[in-house]
Amino acid sequence: MPNARTRALFGRHFFRRLWQLTRVYWVSPDAPAGAGLLALAISFELGVVYGNVLLAQVQRRLFDAMQDKDTGAFFQALSVFFGLVLVFLVVAAYRIYFRQALEIRWRRGLTDHYLAGWMRSGAYYRLQLHEKETDNPDQRIAEDVRDYVASALGLSLSLLSAVATLVSFLGILWGLSGEWRFHLAGSEFQIPGLMVWVALLYSGLSTWITHRVGRRLVPINFDPQRFEADFRYCLVRFRENAEAVAFSRGEEGARHMALDFFRSVVGNWGLLIRAQRNLSLVTTGFSQANGVVPLLVAAPAFFFGRLTLGAVMQANIAYVQVSSALTWFVNAYVEIARWRASLERLFSFTEAIEDTRRLQPGIEIVRTAEPVIRLVDLRVELPSGRCLLDGVSGTIAAGDKVVVMGPSSSCKSTLFRVFAGIWPFGRGRVELPEKGKMLFLPQQPYLPIGTLRTAASYPSPEGTFADERIREALQLMDLDAFAGRLDDREHWEQLMSGEEQQRLALARVLLHEPDWLFLDEATSTFDEATEERFYELLAERLPRAAVVSVAHWPGVAQFHERRWTITPHDGKATIEMT
Repeated sequence: MPNARTRALFGRHFFRRLWQLTRVYWVSPDAPAGAGLLALAISFELGVVYGNVLLAQVQRRLFDAMQDKDTGAFFQALSVFFGLVLVFLVVAAYRIYFRQALEIRWRRGLTDHYLAGWMRSGAYYRLQLHEKETDNPDQRIAEDVRDYVASALGLSLSLLSAVATLVSFLGILWGLSGEWRFHLAGSEFQIPGLMVWVALLYSGLSTWITHRVGRRLVPINFDPQRFEADFRYCLVRFRENAEAVAFSRGEEGARHMALDFFRSVVGNWGLLIRAQRNLSLVTTGFSQANGVVPLLVAAPAFFFGRLTLGAVMQANIAYVQVSSALTWFVNAYVEIARWRASLERLFSFTEAIEDTRRLQPGIEIVRTAEPVIRLVDLRVELPSGRCLLDGVSGTIAAGDKVVVMGPSSSCKSTLFRVFAGIWPFGRGRVELPEKGKMLFLPQQPYLPIGTLRTAASYPSPEGTFADERIREALQLMDLDAFAGRLDDREHWEQLMSGEEQQRLALARVLLHEPDWLFLDEATSTFDEATEERFYELLAERLPRAAVVSVAHWPGVAQFHERRWTITPHDGKATIEMT
């Protein structure tokens, strides 16, 4: 995929990809409600523009009354002015309210879309296997989606407001400056709509210069989120492994690593603020100078009596509104650059997910009606293509008890992934039964943040099992101290020891009662007596379940009827099945 740094502000495929991203929400079931909120937001946005037109007219009346010293007309116009201001405040407040209500609905729909694409299809795992350049997908879903939606709404509605403002005030400005004449070298000249042409010239010049100065913001804005996310993740990893760091007295090393990540944040921040400084000098200069331009142009007409003071003030207001509308791109440039960077990160994330879906797995997974797991001429490889296992064929029938043994780094855990159907590298076929519940327990179980009831029920949702059953399973796994804490919400992986985490994972086995159970060193923290008691409990509670255990030490073999021994040889391994 082309690097975002090398792309123009709006590349060749930009609008096609923008539509693909935008339509995700606008074809969803929530789209009608969102369309209603969008219609209200647009109506109130246009209402603010119309309010500005009315306020400009009332201000003309105020200044004309002051010039004519007409007290009655002045206070009459003043009362109308305050009434308009009250209505204007309500319209302006609800304009923001409806925009934010739509923003959260749109963000909710897009977040659900990305979570589904990342999690449901297994892309989260395949992205890691294929080493795709998708740094911090959690940050892209949480922050880039938020920034994209907020900027998309803000920019589109502000652009609509700019167009409506231009249309509304352009006629006023043209009419006010349509009869202006000036003398030069003894001749009289007239330029119809003089202030309109001044506004066009001024906005065109400022837009061109702003783009020349500010275009570096697009690539610079691509990196801050990634650098910030990397730094934050480094700190989270430190907190999650606080005990291991404390044992090794590795605080200084961890601090230096965190500072290394933070240096990237600081370096990019320096580039960003320098680019924004240069842009701010240009935009602020043009903005301040622009406030004087209409007065300089209108002053001669006022001095020659062709314009009243009120007309001058109305012309000034109209010029500012027209000029602001014409320089929308200038004023929104920083926001556009941030929005463009968020889009690039979402585009690349989407493309990476789609790439993983298009990958054809080399190992074929087939579902059959037979209650048998069958490996047929299986070859297992690393992502690099190096062969780990070759020519493996074998079966595991319902109720079999099989232990997979072998030295470290002999691809026992990789074979575990093959059984789970999540390892695509290689060739051959794995036949899995259509019926029967499968449960896989890795050495380090996943404990979701939430109540202990949620953690014990995983991967089933909370409420699947009665509290009495959960407490019984915890007590059978010697977790009595936690049996009364089902409603507690904690980071359980930090609160529990490694052995307690494995006990909780095995309590899930008793709750789910799988027909096929795969254990990848799931009892590695147990002593021999505890491990023996678990396998006895397993035989008692799930006598008909097939159990496949990956283990290092031979003691586990006594709880199984069959043994698969992996033996490395000449860079790859063979399996002896007994």
